[in-house]
Order: sequence, then structure tokens, then C-alpha cells
Amino acid sequence: MKILVLNSGSSSQKSALFELEQESAGDPVPPLWEGKLDWRDQKEQQHIRNSSNKEIRTEKPAGDRQTSVEAMLRNLWSGPTAVLSRPNDVAIVGHRIVHGGANLTQPAVITPEVKQAIQDVSAIAPLHNQAGLQGIELIEKLLPNVRQVAVFDTGFHRTLPIEAHVYAGPYEWYERGIRRYGFHGINHEYCAHRAAKMVGRDIAALKIITCHLGNGCSLAAVDSGRSVNTTMGFTPLEGLAMGTRAGSVDPGILIHLMRADSQGYKQLDETLNHESGLLGISGVSSDMREVLRAMRAANKRAQLAFDVFVHRLQTEIGAMAASLGGLDVLVFTAGIGENSPEVRAAACRKLGFLGVRLDDAKNSSVKRDDEISSSVSRVRVQMVRAQEDWAIARECTRM
Repeated sequence: MKILVLNSGSSSQKSALFELEQESAGDPVPPLWEGKLDWRDQKEQQHIRNSSNKEIRTEKPAGDRQTSVEAMLRNLWSGPTAVLSRPNDVAIVGHRIVHGGANLTQPAVITPEVKQAIQDVSAIAPLHNQAGLQGIELIEKLLPNVRQVAVFDTGFHRTLPIEAHVYAGPYEWYERGIRRYGFHGINHEYCAHRAAKMVGRDIAALKIITCHLGNGCSLAAVDSGRSVNTTMGFTPLEGLAMGTRAGSVDPGILIHLMRADSQGYKQLDETLNHESGLLGISGVSSDMREVLRAMRAANKRAQLAFDVFVHRLQTEIGAMAASLGGLDVLVFTAGIGENSPEVRAAACRKLGFLGVRLDDAKNSSVKRDDEISSSVSRVRVQMVRAQEDWAIARECTRM
């Protein structure tokens, strides 16, 4: 069964084609074809690659998103990277939808009603949900007879207990749907199950913290396979410091800026989402690799950005462990979590009281899913590669 996955972000579009058996299980398999578009600094970068290692790389001025995604997908069945003889070879299409709200908590076949429900909560995550809806509409145009499935990043966190998802504002907020939803759930769920398999234990007997650290960052506390706490909330802005997002700040700061500087909600939204985090503190970049390079060159603001990032990470790992009442496995995943031994080492440095001990040699050399804790560590520490696209494809086989 050939399954096409569209992973639509606010400034990127990832797509991958998998060939899986129905009710597919086991370890992730590499895609037959994958493509990525990035829009940054008024430029559009495209990278397409198939399983035969044929590639296309282009860079040009940013244009219409829908037109560019359509052109990229046509490379599935035409051009040097083609792996299909015709469009209808695709059996089903899966979409990552960031926000499903209170009602869309399980993967769903896309119908007009489901599309409307996605639209209804798009005000909470407008850039991501609108991009997802555009992807759905594009597939309706390119592959009009192919079934589509939505898989929701908020879905894994449907098991949050009420005390974890209700904010301490007026109860009217909760009645209006203002509550903690959590995000990155597709990868948090995959990593928790993957880590349980790696340590050779039943996930039902484990307390796991998964650290999804990329441009967006969040933690999940997973008890017996169920999400019981997470750092992101009503929107993906809450929680950890991130690439350009501030994470949790004193809401009184926003009131102060509105009163003292007459800042409106649009300016505050831009500041909190796009001008904060690693970029805002360092003044260098939102990319941890660039921040680390600047640190090594004795850039004090880059050092401060790193220290703030790690402090918030350590603090929230402690909070997740408290909500679990213990810790068996700690998982690092996503761009920073997978590729920065410096962040992993710094994050674990103050976690000895939980029983966390890293093996420095393993931590500095790990390249694939593997354990990086020492033999004396009471907590098993794992690096797990994010596999969102494969996880979505697997959900499609279940549908």
C-alpha cells in the first residue's frame, strides 16, 4: 500500500511516500520518496530525494505556497525522482494537523464535517491549521478519488487529567474551550513506544519523559503509555524556550507592554512567536547550531540564550517527573534533541537526584536510536529519531 504523507508547517512543507502493509507494525521504514520546501527570508528552498538517491535541489524567490507544493508533489510521478507510474498509485494520503481542538482527538477520515471542525479551531493555531487545510484541498485537486486521513498533534494529549488541562482562570474559560491541549503528540507517542521497545519493557509499566526539542519544543510525561502532563498548552507558545518562541512568560509583562508602550495584540503576537527564544536572546540565530558556534567565539548573549534554554528544560523535566511520581526513561528527540550532545549533557547535569547519569562517550557519538545513559544510571536515557511521517503513515494503514 503506497501512502503519501503531508506534514504542513507554518514555514515548511514536508512530504513523504511510504510503502507499508496493512496494519503495519515493527520498526520505521525509510520512505520511497521525500520532499521538503522551506520558506525563509523571502526565499524558497526545495529538496527532493528518492530511494535511489536521485535528488533535486532548487532555491528561488518565495512564491505562492500552493503552487510550489503542487509542483513538488508532481515529482512523485514525473521527472528524475519519480517513483510512481501514475498519480492513482497512491492508495491513501495522511495529513499532520496541528490542532484538533476538544473534539478531534483520534485520526479521522477527512469529510466536509472534519474539514469544518479543523477550520473551527484554526484561530488557535492559524498558520499551522490553515497550511494543513491547504494541503487537503490540494490533494482533492491532484488526487480527487483518494481517501485522506487527518492525524492530530493534539490527539495524544486527550488523556491529560482534568487538573492538568484546566487553567486557573475563570471557569468560564474552560467552558469556552480555553484549556491545555498540548502539541507534538504524534512524535511524543511514537518516541514513548519506541523507547519502551528499546529498553525491552512493557510501556504499561513505565514512566517516561519525552523531550521534543526542535525549533518548537515541548515535553510530555507519559505514564503507562498515556500522556498525563505536557508543557505546551492552549497554543504551541506555552512552555519551554524555543527557536523564536518565548515559551511561558509572566502574563503581567504583556499587560505592562500594552499599557506602557501601547502595544497591540498583533505586535505582541509577532514578538512572542517570531522574535523571542534563542533568536531574541542571542541576537544571532534561532538555530541552536549557530548559537553554539557563537558561544565558542565567546559571544555572551549566545551563552545566555543557551543557559536560559537549558534552565527552562531542566525545570520542566523536574515538573514532568513530579507529575509522574518517578522516572524510568528520559528520551531526547527532534532536531536539537537528536543532534546536540551539548544540550543533552547540560540538561542532564542537574538531574542526578532523579537517578540520571549520562555516558559522555555515548552521548557525544550517538548517531541513531540508542541509549546514552551510563551503566550506573537508574534512569535509562535514550536518543530517538523523530518519525512523525512514518507514524502518520502507520495510522493510515489502521484506517
